[in-house]
Formats: sequence, C-alpha cells, structure tokens
Amino acid sequence: MTTNPAARKVTANIALTLDGRYNGPGGPADIGAIVGYATTETARDHLTRIWEQATTAVLGRVNAEGFLSFWPTVAEDDSADARDRGYAKWLVDVDKVVLSRTLTESPWPRTRLANAPAADVIADLKATGEGDILVNSCPSVIKELLAADLIDRLYLLICPEIAGGGERLFEDGLPGSTWAVTRQDTGEQGEIAVIYDRVR
Repeated sequence: MTTNPAARKVTANIALTLDGRYNGPGGPADIGAIVGYATTETARDHLTRIWEQATTAVLGRVNAEGFLSFWPTVAEDDSADARDRGYAKWLVDVDKVVLSRTLTESPWPRTRLANAPAADVIADLKATGEGDILVNSCPSVIKELLAADLIDRLYLLICPEIAGGGERLFEDGLPGSTWAVTRQDTGEQGEIAVIYDRVR
C-alpha cells in the first residue's frame, strides 16, 4: 500500500538523566541512573503511549539482540505487569527493521535487516504503509535522525539523577529545531515522562 509519506510520523523513545545522558561513565552497560525509574507507574504508562500508534519498530543491532533475550519472555509471563506485557507482545508481533552492518540473518521473527543509513531506511518506510515508525530506544539511530531532522515526536523519560559522565543524546552540531510539549507527567520519584512534537 502506497501512502502519503508525510502521513507516517517518525517517533523515538529513550530515557535520559538530568545531564542528558543515556548511560553513565562506565559505558553502555552503566544504566544505574536510569534503570530504577523504568518500572515506575509513570514510566509504565509512558511505555504504553510509546507503542500504541506504532506499526513499525526500528532498532539497532545491539538493542535488538538485547530485547530478544528479554521481552519475549515477558510477553508469555502471566504475572508480568499488563503494561509490560502489552509492550512485549507488540514488540514480538510488530514489523521490525534492524539496522546492522554485521548481521547476516534476522534475530527476530517479522524482522528484516537493513545495511543502509538510517535516513534512507526511514525514507523507504515513510513511502509505504501507515502508522507511526518507532525508533525504539536506539541512541545511535536517534542521533542520526535528529541530525537529519527526521524525527517528528520524542518520547523522553527524564530521570532525576546526574550521571556525571557517559554518552549524551543531544550533542553539538545538531540543526536548530523547535519542539512543543504535548504531554508531561511527573512520577513519585521525580521522573518526568514527556512527549515533544517537532514544530515545522
């Protein structure tokens, strides 16, 4: 089905510390400043909003492989929080695109591999189908799309800690842009779930 490319919204979700980092000084596995807020009521409600309109998930290789080892078991776990199970079932069943230069076969069902720049992959996805395209918690892909001004909505979970080191999402050199807050919720631990829409 061919559709109007402008009709497909490109969204992205990620959790950040107050100093704008998605990991700490210890590297990619150093997420102690974030992980304690990922299962709060506010975070779980936010998680549901992230995927409700999305019909395609875009992932990088690292998070695709990490998600594969975790979320399918949650989808089958009757004792898991209903919001976690909803997200897990969506992730298992949704059409997925994994950006990778090294994978030769898909790590997930309903998944295709793409060895191409993220901007080109997004352009192809926008040219067909319908529903939101969710860049699912993949900093490297989100950065590339921010640099190309291709993200229409950001779902951010801001965790009330300063990591003091680690990798930042918003780095110098991004094109200037304006964003509007369309929803904001504050949790009991001080975490803030916020949705920003790109003003064009």
